[in-house]
Amino acid sequence: MPWRGLCPRSRLPLGLALCVSLLCWLYVYPVYRIPDEKEIVQEILQQARWKRNQTAIAAFRRLLEQCCDAQRLFAVTKVNSPLGKNLKFDGEFLYSLAVNNEIFSMFPQDTPFQLPLKKCSVVGNGGILKESNCGSRIDQADFVMRFQNLLWSRKSFVESMKVYGRSYIYMPAFSMKTGTDPSFRTYYTLSDFSANQTILFANPDFLRNVEKFWKGKGIHAKRLSTGLFLVSVALGLCEDVTLYGFWPFSMDLQGRIISHHYYDNVMPFSGYHAMPEEFLQLWLLHKSGILKMQIGKCEDNTKQ
Repeated sequence: MPWRGLCPRSRLPLGLALCVSLLCWLYVYPVYRIPDEKEIVQEILQQARWKRNQTAIAAFRRLLEQCCDAQRLFAVTKVNSPLGKNLKFDGEFLYSLAVNNEIFSMFPQDTPFQLPLKKCSVVGNGGILKESNCGSRIDQADFVMRFQNLLWSRKSFVESMKVYGRSYIYMPAFSMKTGTDPSFRTYYTLSDFSANQTILFANPDFLRNVEKFWKGKGIHAKRLSTGLFLVSVALGLCEDVTLYGFWPFSMDLQGRIISHHYYDNVMPFSGYHAMPEEFLQLWLLHKSGILKMQIGKCEDNTKQ
């Protein structure tokens, strides 16, 4: 149908003419609609068996390296954040902190583990993880990335961390001002108790570049979720990435109502994150063979 058939010429005031033009544009090119939960579940149920695509993995890693360089920049180190550097917070646009002697002493010399990491599990907080029987599958990875609430009792926190043995705690000391003090307190707590864990502070330059990368792919959010930041770290550091518990919807694959998190049903702040958009981006990576998303139970190893 010709354009003039949809919007015939007429002598309209300029403002009204602009409104009519906009309506015509939306009629021909409707705004992108995110599929609802049932549509997404149906697509997942119909998805063929997952297959790793090494060519796609290599291409995507090149994109991530060009924008973000996780292997060099995911954490602040003495190499990438020397004494005197002004760390500009990625979540507080007008705030920065100069690296003084005290702060510099908290940084590792360089990335503290040998790269690339091999097989990595990234564990989200989705309610779909509850009773999924995925624990042993998760622990089979060479490197596990997971989320945990910070306990404010120093002794209780240190005790709760013992189960993880020699591990790393990744904290946003230079992202928002509210995260600086808890991050430093965690560092000194572990140091005071001679704990077996090492604190790594997220590099604000890396976080800023990751946010630009994903927003350039169509994620509309005030702030990316911590989960997507951590997936980006994994994709930059690991050869083989599998996600567990990344499911922002209210029902599972069988249509049963589930909690938002596996440990509670507290919903995120409305309008802050764009969780369905993030999920669809990750699902696209799954379908492309770049990473694997484990959704649902893990009992039947023959179908994984």
